[in-house]
Amino acid sequence: MIDALLKGLALGSILALSVGPVIFTIIKQSLNNGREGGFSFVAGVWVSDILLIILSNAFSEWVKALLQYKQTIGYIGSLFLIAMGFFYLFLKKVQLNQQANGEEQRFRKRDIAKIFSSGFLINSLNPSVLLFWLINATAFAVTHSFRDRVLIFTVCMLFNMLADALKVLLAGKLRKKLTLHNLSLVNKISGVILVGFGIALLWGIAFHLENV
Repeated sequence: MIDALLKGLALGSILALSVGPVIFTIIKQSLNNGREGGFSFVAGVWVSDILLIILSNAFSEWVKALLQYKQTIGYIGSLFLIAMGFFYLFLKKVQLNQQANGEEQRFRKRDIAKIFSSGFLINSLNPSVLLFWLINATAFAVTHSFRDRVLIFTVCMLFNMLADALKVLLAGKLRKKLTLHNLSLVNKISGVILVGFGIALLWGIAFHLENV
């Protein structure tokens, strides 16, 4: 049990410290839309991760078959990242969503659903995330019992959720010191990062195809 607990913490640490489009978008959403927007985004990421964990453990053969289309998924994911990046660079209107008394503005349900969906899609359309869960689910299935695997992935997700929550809260504190100009700059930097990740993913797919 202790072994499973430690492996869950190690796996969660890798996930929490990994650098990808999700971590930058968590910070951007938190700076743009405060804690409510940040938590709505990470909730979408969490739901995506939980579904991928369940699929990877319960339907590993189905997920392996799905990976035959990882290039298509990669193209869709990369184009989605590039589109979001250009949106933040050129189309996104920046505003500080605060009321006159300094409290964060309450979002409508459709706004929360939109932010939640963006988190879910960014995570789900990243082939590396699917591979991460499948590889670990397959590896642990060989050496660990079902009970141990439940503990490993539960601890992993709880640790990762705690890390994401801290990112949202820390970004929220920085938000109080931001001006519209600085927030606009953050948006543009986030857009450049998303475009960069999308292009890197496209390049990786094209390079792989050339060497098949």
